[in-house]
Amino acid sequence: MTQQTGKVYLVGSGPGNLTYLTVRGHQLLLQAEVLVYDGLVDRELLGVVPASCTRLAVGKRGGQPSMEQAEINHLLVHYCRQGQQVVRLKSGDPFIFGRAHSEIQALKAANCDYEVIPGLSSALAAPLLAHIPLTDPVLSRGFVVVSAHEPDRLDWEALARLETLVVLMGGRWLPEIVHQLQRHGRSPLTPVAIIRWAGHPQQQIWEGTLANIVNRTAGTSLSPCVIVIGEVVKLRALL
Repeated sequence: MTQQTGKVYLVGSGPGNLTYLTVRGHQLLLQAEVLVYDGLVDRELLGVVPASCTRLAVGKRGGQPSMEQAEINHLLVHYCRQGQQVVRLKSGDPFIFGRAHSEIQALKAANCDYEVIPGLSSALAAPLLAHIPLTDPVLSRGFVVVSAHEPDRLDWEALARLETLVVLMGGRWLPEIVHQLQRHGRSPLTPVAIIRWAGHPQQQIWEGTLANIVNRTAGTSLSPCVIVIGEVVKLRALL
């Protein structure tokens, strides 16, 4: 009897609900035998997999309990070796701060077959859903996306010179982000927008400037959010 060959699919779920999932991602969820999913994955997506599918929540949300990355790697290898079709469902895109590299290395070391399926990153989708274009012929000839997970490792002097800055995982670090940008020469009047739960029914948006955005969001839990800093935020009123 021929042993079934397992495979792991690293799938980006996009910014939120099923509407923003790729067709390929949806097809794989319909066929999944094992689903290993992050804490930010929309629960609507969990209903797509077959009733017989094994569902494993592994966390990976800032400030909350999560499974160790090594244990996640072990799970993927374990179920793949059992001949299962495994979907590793990540929020956004697997290659944008998704720690896919560690999982791929573990799969390769174990000779496990895998495939990476792109997803719509919140870095691009959240500003769009808030009606903020990241590029503009006059206001923004480019943009940079950074993670604020370790703010002390960022080159704030260089970031402060950029026309448009998109910050992921920056909710808890907002005061530090504001402080560092102004400390390195960014005007206190620079517009700021914070988009929380982009693409979800509970999406919220705050607008302000480097001078007042901390006060405007005081006492509010901003996670998960995308922060947009730059003159393009002003275009939201027109769009």
